[in-house]
Amino acid sequence: MNIIIIGCGEVGKTLAEQLNTADNRITVVDTRSEVIEELTARVDVMGIVGNGATLSVQNEAGVKHADLLIAVTESDELNLLCCAVAGKYPRCRTIARVRSPEYSAEAVYLKNEFDITMLINPEQAAATEITRILRFPSAIKIDTFARGRVELLKFRLPEDSILAGMSVKDAAIKLKCDMLFCTVERGDEVYIAKGNFVFAGKDVISLIASPKNASEFFKKIGYKIRSVKDIMIAGCGSMTDYLCAMLRKDGISVTVIEPDLIRGEELSIRHPEVKVLNGDPTDKSLLMEAGIARMGAFAALTPHDEENILLSLFAKSACQGKTITKINRIEFDEVISRLDLDSTVYPKHITAEIIARYVRATQNSMGSNMETLYHVIKDQVEAAEFVVREASPVTNTPLCELKINPDVLIGAIIHNGQVIIPRGNDRILPGDTVIIVSKQLALHDLTDILK
Repeated sequence: MNIIIIGCGEVGKTLAEQLNTADNRITVVDTRSEVIEELTARVDVMGIVGNGATLSVQNEAGVKHADLLIAVTESDELNLLCCAVAGKYPRCRTIARVRSPEYSAEAVYLKNEFDITMLINPEQAAATEITRILRFPSAIKIDTFARGRVELLKFRLPEDSILAGMSVKDAAIKLKCDMLFCTVERGDEVYIAKGNFVFAGKDVISLIASPKNASEFFKKIGYKIRSVKDIMIAGCGSMTDYLCAMLRKDGISVTVIEPDLIRGEELSIRHPEVKVLNGDPTDKSLLMEAGIARMGAFAALTPHDEENILLSLFAKSACQGKTITKINRIEFDEVISRLDLDSTVYPKHITAEIIARYVRATQNSMGSNMETLYHVIKDQVEAAEFVVREASPVTNTPLCELKINPDVLIGAIIHNGQVIIPRGNDRILPGDTVIIVSKQLALHDLTDILK
């Protein structure tokens, strides 16, 4: 695909890196020459310095022959204008990042008026992920496949867990749950969970199961599986606004602490059922008086990463509830992953993932196409959902007879709406949906799982 990325902030840079494959030709555009020089020196992409909203710059970037234009500058209005200009060319699909709740509320109108393929609101997408996590607080992260029929859940194993010291094969036999262990993170090492692998305390494990079977598994290993009933949120930006609306629909009681009196009053007007307290969220006495100790969850959503990290670490010591930490800067994610935090949410990373998933899903070949893509472990393990359109080398053959790459797991097969955790004699058939977990990055077709 010929792809133009306008805006080389963290999202733009991440997209340039993720989409830079042999199948794609990437051109990046930014008004800052030093940013373009740094990115083109590090990644094999073409760079143009200029205003990406002008027709002249877009023509220089090759918009006439582009398959996709992605506008991720810091300005919503500029992103919409970029897409409107590119919309003159029917071949070029467009994606715009917008942050303003006002624009998000008019998404249907904007998409139709400017012929925009996709509008992405990072804060709204992050709020959606937080809501999903709160429904299943045992998990660090939850990704869904096949319209919610299959979930890939990531969780940290307590040191005193019954799984510690048990092999993958023995755990599957003893627990008798219809699920599949996928990956294990232990320190800096990443493993595909093969049968002889032995679990240890503090391992971060991912597994695939239906929602019902995932609940059964967590019950058997003694994990809390009840959804959250109340939550305290520090900070009331756009993400909190979206989150309040989503959580109240689920019947979750919400308390928000916000230092800016006007912002707090505005949130209270929009969500009268939410309890809004005016004060400094880093004031420990205020947090305790507001009832943090009895909350089912705490979310640190202030604009400052350092403040969010400290608040979450305090919340973990003050209550037994789930903690969620918003991180804006993605360049330190490796350091942050070593901290004792429950779930971290990166709005910019979520935005880049959604766009990269869309691009990969449009690249169809050989009778199967990718519907969904998630990074289970950044730059190391992916999970992809394929829909099998027609017969191919992987269909109509028992899985035990297929020569599958060693770093690939077939996580689930959805056949006629039924979720199958596959065994050796199961087969992939045309019309099935297949979930693949792999350390072999950039799978484009289901047949790529074969040696």
